[in-house]
Amino acid sequence: MSGEGPLKVLSARAVHVAVSALAAEFARDGGRKTEIVYAPIGVLQQKLAAGEDADVVILTPQALERLETSNRLVAGSRRVLGRTGIGVAVRTGAEKPDIATPQGFKQALLAAGSVALSDPAVGGSAGLYLHGLLARMGIAEAVDGKARLQPSGAAVAESVARGEADIGMTFISEMLPVNGISIVGPLPPPLGNDTTYAAAVLLSSIDPVSALAFIATLSRPDRRNVWNASGFAPASGP
Repeated sequence: MSGEGPLKVLSARAVHVAVSALAAEFARDGGRKTEIVYAPIGVLQQKLAAGEDADVVILTPQALERLETSNRLVAGSRRVLGRTGIGVAVRTGAEKPDIATPQGFKQALLAAGSVALSDPAVGGSAGLYLHGLLARMGIAEAVDGKARLQPSGAAVAESVARGEADIGMTFISEMLPVNGISIVGPLPPPLGNDTTYAAAVLLSSIDPVSALAFIATLSRPDRRNVWNASGFAPASGP
């Protein structure tokens, strides 16, 4: 990485709307431009395990803790950005199923002709969680037979918008930017599983001062509205 080039950021896809907006704001305010690679967390972990360098990483706190244990993060640089939950969407104009209760949610999945969700093999948080949830609900086999596995949450929402799936399930933050769908709502309690995202500076960063300034922009209290608009709620933690 060149000290005069953009800050390199490896980021989970679920935060792309807010992070992209705030990265542009950071550059307009005199900060360095950013080169952001958005990918499922599993893919990012593979890149990092293979030795790929970056200035900033945006992952789940659990993934950051593993990097911290491996002495790959700048001490004290981690900041929590927000949390988002998994939701259900249908194509705009389609009848919305009743998912207010676990039983209603289960019946909606069993009644749907096709269901879009992230491929758990890609390593995304939503796909992995839903894979386990369907098994715990005892409907994994029934849903697998009509599943439309997608490489990302955005692709899940887009497949519903195109009419390729009756129902889509992924992070609400990845559904909001997609036209042609209606969000039915979050998974009913106690099935919901909010995921928190946080940012930190990698020890390999050649410009940790700018990297810390970028994270400060992402976590500014007066920019909370950007996160709220993209489907995130505040989350506590360092």
